[in-house]
Amino acid sequence: MKRAVPTLIAATVGFVLVIAFFIPATQSWGETAVVWFNILAGVAFILGGGNLVKVQLETISARRKGYGYAIVTLAAFFAMLAFGLLKIGVHPQAQYPLHPWAGPHDAPSSPFGWMYEYIFSPITATMFASLAFYVASAAFRAFRAKNVEAILLLGTAFLVLVGNTAIARITDALPESLAFLRLDSIVANLMTYLSTGAWRAITIGIAIGVAATSLRVLLGIDRPYLGRT
Repeated sequence: MKRAVPTLIAATVGFVLVIAFFIPATQSWGETAVVWFNILAGVAFILGGGNLVKVQLETISARRKGYGYAIVTLAAFFAMLAFGLLKIGVHPQAQYPLHPWAGPHDAPSSPFGWMYEYIFSPITATMFASLAFYVASAAFRAFRAKNVEAILLLGTAFLVLVGNTAIARITDALPESLAFLRLDSIVANLMTYLSTGAWRAITIGIAIGVAATSLRVLLGIDRPYLGRT
C-alpha cells in the first residue's frame, strides 16, 4: 500500500491530464487536477523551507566546513520570508491609504523589492558571469580541430561569432552579385537553415524522450516521486 497508492494516484492524475488535453469535453477534469497540483505545490514549498532550515541548522550545529554560508543562507531566508509575509515597509495603494498591507510586497520601494533588486539580482548576475569563464574554457577544449566534425564546429562557431561583431562590416563592400559572401548573410543563412534544422531535430528527440519517460512514470515502471522508500 505504501507504494501502490502513490503510484495509482500519479497514474490516474497523469492520464486525466492527457485525456483532458485531447478531449475538450473533459477539460474540467484537467482544471480540477491543476488546482490540486497547486495546493500540493504550496505544501511542498512549506516542506522544502522546513528541510532547508533543518539542513542548515545541522550544518551550523556540527560546525561542518562552510557553516558560515549556512548562517548567511538562514539569515537571508528568514529576512526575505519576514519581508514577504509581513509586508514590512510596504506602502499602501493610493485607493486604500489606510491599509498598509494593500500594497504589493515586491514593490521596488519595499525592503523585499530592495533586497531582490540590489542583492539577489547582482549575486545572480555575478554567478552567471563566473560561469561564462567555465563555458569559455569548455568551448576552447571542444573546439580543438581534431577531426572533420570538430573542424566544422569550429568554423561555424567562428563565422557566427565574427558575423555578430563590427568586423562583419568589412564584407559590406562586396557587390550585390556577391552579397551571399557577406558575413551577415552567411550568419543569417546558418541560423535560418542549418541551425533551425538541427534545433528541430534536437527538439523532436527531446519530445520523444519526454513522452517515453512520461509513459514509464504513468505506467508505474519508473517511480522517482517515491524516493528510496
